[in-house]
This record gives sequence, C-alpha cells and structure tokens, in this order.
Amino acid sequence: MGDEYFLLVCDDVPHDVVVLDPGARMIDLARAVRRLTGLSLWRSKDLATRTPAVVLHGVPQRDAEAAVAALHEVGATAETRQHPPPHFLGP
Repeated sequence: MGDEYFLLVCDDVPHDVVVLDPGARMIDLARAVRRLTGLSLWRSKDLATRTPAVVLHGVPQRDAEAAVAALHEVGATAETRQHPPPHFLGP
C-alpha cells in the first residue's frame, strides 16, 4: 500500500512571516525580529536587512498575525503567506 497523506479540516495551515521593507527604524526592526525569533541581535539585523526575508516559518495563523502586527509597529512592511497545500501524486 502506498503512502497516504491528507490534511485534516481542523489542522491549522502553517504560515510564514515575510518582511518586505525594513522601513527607517532598522535597530527597532532588528530588536523586534530578535524577540520573535530568539536570534542574536547581529543575526536579527542581518536577517532584517535582506528583504524580502522570511522571519518566521511554518507558524499558526494567529502567531503569524501577531508577528506582523509587531513588525508594523516598528515601521516595517510585513505580511503573512499561507503555505500552499501539499502536492499529491495521483494513483
């Protein structure tokens, strides 16, 4: 029997948080990225300057929306992107 994959209706589809534009307050953005990811300040600043950059990968929608709101507060442009549904091979 082959591998069978299915997505339950109750499963939360994972989201990514993407920074599109860092804005003018780079240090504040680096601190916000540090709080969200747990990275060092140096790595957070490096990640924030490489736009577009995925800051969080595969988080629930509620967490992704909260992270985008935190990034908007420091002047960055960010968005959530829903993971596409898995591509299944037919029988």
